[in-house]
Amino acid sequence: MRNSILAILLMMIAAHHHVAAAADLQRIASPGGTLVVELHTGTEPLGWTVSRGGKPLFTVTSIGMDLDTRHLGTDAMPRSVRQTMHNETIHPAVPLKYSVIHSRYTLVTIDYGRYQVQLCIMDNAVSHRFVTTLKGNVKVMGEQFTFKSSGDYTAHIQPCKSFVTSYEEPYRHQDVSVWQHDGTLATVPALLSGSGDTQLLIGESDVDDYPRMFLKAGADGITPVFPKAPLSWEPSGDRGEKITRQADYIATTQGRRTYPWRFVIVTDSPGMVEQTVPLQLARRNTLPDVSWIKPGKFSWEWWNGAAPFGPDVDFKAGSNYRTYCYYADFAAKFGIEYILLDEGWARSTRDPFHGNDDLRLPELIRYCTAKGVKIALWLPWLTVYRHMDSIFQTYERWGIPAVKIDFMDHSDQWMVNFYKQVTALAARHHIIVDWHGSFTPAGLEQEYPNLVSYEGVRGLEQMGGCRPENTVWLPFIRNAVGPADFTPGGMNNMQPEYYHASRPNSGAMGTRVFQMALYIVLESGIQMLADTPTRYYQDAECTRFIASVPTTWDQTRCLAAQAGKYVVVARRKGTKWYVSGITGNTPVELDVSLDFLGEGRHRMTVFRDGCNAGYQAMHYNQSVQTVDRHTALKVTMARNGGFAAEIDAP
Repeated sequence: MRNSILAILLMMIAAHHHVAAAADLQRIASPGGTLVVELHTGTEPLGWTVSRGGKPLFTVTSIGMDLDTRHLGTDAMPRSVRQTMHNETIHPAVPLKYSVIHSRYTLVTIDYGRYQVQLCIMDNAVSHRFVTTLKGNVKVMGEQFTFKSSGDYTAHIQPCKSFVTSYEEPYRHQDVSVWQHDGTLATVPALLSGSGDTQLLIGESDVDDYPRMFLKAGADGITPVFPKAPLSWEPSGDRGEKITRQADYIATTQGRRTYPWRFVIVTDSPGMVEQTVPLQLARRNTLPDVSWIKPGKFSWEWWNGAAPFGPDVDFKAGSNYRTYCYYADFAAKFGIEYILLDEGWARSTRDPFHGNDDLRLPELIRYCTAKGVKIALWLPWLTVYRHMDSIFQTYERWGIPAVKIDFMDHSDQWMVNFYKQVTALAARHHIIVDWHGSFTPAGLEQEYPNLVSYEGVRGLEQMGGCRPENTVWLPFIRNAVGPADFTPGGMNNMQPEYYHASRPNSGAMGTRVFQMALYIVLESGIQMLADTPTRYYQDAECTRFIASVPTTWDQTRCLAAQAGKYVVVARRKGTKWYVSGITGNTPVELDVSLDFLGEGRHRMTVFRDGCNAGYQAMHYNQSVQTVDRHTALKVTMARNGGFAAEIDAP
């Protein structure tokens, strides 16, 4: 009897040791060993801790997904945990940072049978997603994880009052503890800044047939929240809608699928500007031919009130034939590829097929074609929705290669699917798309690269609400996840305390060179020239520089940066480099190395803030000098200022 009891005790001890072993943390290093993930797959809820240099940075716990029939994530033990190494070369169809990207990562697959949790561990990010292999369709009631940073961090978030948002609110900067107390709803991406220039960016990629993620902070940490699936809605005017009934679930979708990646990028300020994590996690291009996709610059009339005023203006300005011919002449002179016909071009916002009586649209198309200038048309999304069967087919027949679609302001599953449906349909008719009143990029632009930009940013369209102190954060938050149609180029420049402007004499806060530098600092497959041709003619040397800056790039280097204070970026197209920087409220002086240049002597044309730019923001100087890879470029930026340079091949 005693032997039997002893045997039972030994079996119990052995079983306990088996569970303990399974509950032990597994240490998984990123390919280069920069990050270490301590993965817990035992009896507690699935989670992990991420460390760098032996120092814990954050934990992610309580991973889960609620379906209508079951909860995913509470299983005590996975069937298996597998690691695979991956090394991929990516050639983006619209290269905003690099024409070639090398992607290395460790993929950890935690298998629970009918579902898996995958971790993608890179040297500068840790991401996770669910993968399910369930039959039929499922209803997703919600998705959970809890993010908690180690140590004190400042949160830089874009707050919103509800899920109805155009993602254009200014950033709010506060300790994470304050955010946890007020419970503010925030869009993604969201940035956390810690000691030693540690930057953590929380976001998502590969969002498909699923709502966009928002964030809240509570006592336990930062958690995701999602808009419910709309069941019925009614139009609100000519460009919006009001949801009248919602489901109790966030998505109804296929049971066999991958879900969006939730990522945390881990880097410093320069690394945040250079990283490509969201692109690496996104789906690959599905279009067999991308040769027709032509990124470029747009001369835009809305910001400046379509009101040129030069001595050569002998016509009544407005949304009419003569005005747009004037814009086309300007575009042709400076090599600008497109003119945008914004609101007012059509006879009605609900009618996308007839220009207003003064436009003479067929004649205008012929005029622009003869000038080598393309036309883009602005559209409310409701109008596109009502004419999906014919709108892009008609525009292709007319020779319209680009559209700007506006005022979506929703991020639920239905709207996410609408973006994809429209972008795919536009691609079939060789039309590029710029989404305005939109959410931020989350991968669709890689799957369908005719989606060349999104707004989802507090840009120059906000005029007096577009302050340099907010704009200087964009390279570290908004542009860190994809293209942003900021619409730069204001030539009527003022320091914030002297700002006083409105259409048609629109103004831009910050110095002249701040505006010029944005064409290099910010990333977008299209870049607007927001001001009137008259001002660009008056400042032709600035205009020639702006017009020369590419919108796609072969290589990007961040030469100096401190998130939210200043950034200096160098970008290469072919053999030519462009270098620029911007700063916020504090002047900046830096010595910047040009060691990225090839051998030999190079000619550099540079625009700098004038000595009075801190007061008279229009003041700038232009000079030409010879530089080489051993040059230490002295950069002096006035408050809310910048610099911009073009460096020729030797």
